[in-house]
Amino acid sequence: MGPELLGPANAAFHLFNFFVLLYLLSFINLSASREVVFPPIAAVHPNGGSYQVPLAEDDPTLETWGIAGLTTFANLPHVDCMSQEDKVPKYDVAFLGAPFDTLELHLPGARFGPSGIREGSRRIVPGFATSIYSGRNDFQSWARAVDCGDAPLTFLDNTVALKQLESAHRSVSSREANATEKSRTPRIITLGGDHTTTLPALRATYQNWGPVSVIHFDSHIDTWDPSVLGGGISHYAGVNHGTFLHIAHEEGLVLNGSSVHAGIRAPVRKGDLKNDRRCGFEIVTARDIDRIGVQGVIERLKERVAETLVYISVDIDVLDPSYAPATGTPEVGGWTSRELLSILDGLEGLKVIGADVVEVAPIYDTRGETTTLAAAEVAYSLFTLMVETPVKSRRD
Repeated sequence: MGPELLGPANAAFHLFNFFVLLYLLSFINLSASREVVFPPIAAVHPNGGSYQVPLAEDDPTLETWGIAGLTTFANLPHVDCMSQEDKVPKYDVAFLGAPFDTLELHLPGARFGPSGIREGSRRIVPGFATSIYSGRNDFQSWARAVDCGDAPLTFLDNTVALKQLESAHRSVSSREANATEKSRTPRIITLGGDHTTTLPALRATYQNWGPVSVIHFDSHIDTWDPSVLGGGISHYAGVNHGTFLHIAHEEGLVLNGSSVHAGIRAPVRKGDLKNDRRCGFEIVTARDIDRIGVQGVIERLKERVAETLVYISVDIDVLDPSYAPATGTPEVGGWTSRELLSILDGLEGLKVIGADVVEVAPIYDTRGETTTLAAAEVAYSLFTLMVETPVKSRRD
């Protein structure tokens, strides 16, 4: 800019123009700009019609898309399933939170897993959930799904908390199901919580279904002998998220010889694998997928459990930390989220009577909620397996 444009005369000229502009604006009614004026028609009808309707109608739709109202899993209705009242809406599949992490041996935080998974599921809407792969929307099938909220668990006494969770499971599953022609007993998908929460679930499951085969997705075997992992300190310490499957075997909750781990890669100590076989488990390692592929993993899991009743437990650390960093004991070299979801979809036809997604600790997640998004999708995949294969219980 030349010096001739910065002189006093030129500055006065611009100041004069500024005041002239303010004078002209004083004649304009600015109040109208505060009102939003809609065009007369909208391109899409809010209820799915093929005609156009005014956007500025008096009663706009109040349909929510996961960013309004209370946060439930997949925007499902909330039901107080643990209420003492008899008049509770009926359901066939219940999502139940287990906010518990005081038996976690490494990074705490999984007590916030249930709320994190629900946050990750906000974009899943029952009316807009048709799978691009199967062409089905299992939310609109025969099963009525609800979110029962979280079980009330103390964080001051682990023994009491596990008993509370078992009681919650019994309460939720004891109600008469909605579609009694399929089964009189509702099935539960637990949102965890450290992996110890699977033990109360299996104890409650035994009441309705008897002993089951377990498909255990994890980077760790979780069948460690309590005398080796924690039990050397006290009997109380021997119950934790690394020993619960050993305890389930000892209590007769798991069928011996038809259960299987998938995605294992964490190191073990001498004798651990022998004890694992004694507990009735076979191992599919994380690197087996490189050799036999996704379909090979599916076939091995199905062959192992055969026609038995199945409980599926998914520790989110089965995924590589790049896909699920928010977990208590991350192990590198895991599966991708696509591989895990493909394997779960391939288990269609199994008699799944219960399931869980555990070890989600949102505090360690990325800003993009990588882990909770994956966990929510896993929970939905477990739901679809239940819907596709109804299973009769002991009450039927």
